[in-house]
Amino acid sequence: MNDNPLLVLTAPGDRNIPFLAELRQRATIMVGDSAQDFAQAAANADIIFNWSASLALLRDVFLISRSLRWIHSRSAGLEQSLFPELIESEVILTNGGGVFSPSLGEFALGAILYFAKDFRRMIRNQMAGVWQQFDITMILGKTLGIVGYGSIGRAVAARARALDMKVLGLRRNARQSKQDSLVDHVYEPGQLLEMLPRCDYVVVTLPLTARTRGLIAEPEFAAMKKNAVLINIGRGPTIDERAMVKALSENTIKGAALDVFDQEPLPQGHPFYSMENVLLSPHCADHTPDWLDDAMRFFLCQLERFKRGDSLLNVVDKQMGY
Repeated sequence: MNDNPLLVLTAPGDRNIPFLAELRQRATIMVGDSAQDFAQAAANADIIFNWSASLALLRDVFLISRSLRWIHSRSAGLEQSLFPELIESEVILTNGGGVFSPSLGEFALGAILYFAKDFRRMIRNQMAGVWQQFDITMILGKTLGIVGYGSIGRAVAARARALDMKVLGLRRNARQSKQDSLVDHVYEPGQLLEMLPRCDYVVVTLPLTARTRGLIAEPEFAAMKKNAVLINIGRGPTIDERAMVKALSENTIKGAALDVFDQEPLPQGHPFYSMENVLLSPHCADHTPDWLDDAMRFFLCQLERFKRGDSLLNVVDKQMGY
């Protein structure tokens, strides 16, 4: 066992960490939720595992960890992991990308069916004791656009293809997906306004970076079909929230299914709570009964790769932010 301590950073009061006993068998670990907890151990630590800590705590511990070689983030999102000193350093950063993709893919498919079959109307009528037949929509042959075609986007595409939907993708390097059998066409980022008018459903899976913040705003909503449904399972601020509220209020688009928001928890009184054309999920679309187990299993596999000197998975381009 490597005697260099492995630092596990948590949020205050968070001790819901599975497989700690197994991790202790593989490394000398220290778990804490403040910089003081790591004051003595940090100097010799070569690994930080950010389980649930804030960006401020991660940065504080980073700055006192002079032998650090690798940081792993449990989350796929990196807004709680990236800061200037880390970006400029040679320390490797990896994340949990791909671990939660299947459950997010299922949520996106559920949201598509929710609007196509008008489940809200069914439930409302059932609770009111109303027997009222109405037409529903088939998703067979409908077009799904995926903004940010990475691991999550591919999980969505696989499920949409199983129901005979057409799939369009948009990613920074479109050439990487040219031969992907799950997508009918791949667009470059500058072609977003060209892709959106073709889509009946738009799934956003973008990470939050300087380039993606507010990427979907009034011009993008204006380009969408009036019967289009927007589904966001990436990060809230990638969509201009004011523009989205306006588009939903004015029925510029049909509806939205949202798992992520500008501010979380979503404040009381926010318009989304009362909108009939919004399906609201409190950022738990990937919270399966074993989602934390899966996150730890992935880190344990990464740790074994690190010990063997193998290339790590999910290495982040720190300059790009994903």
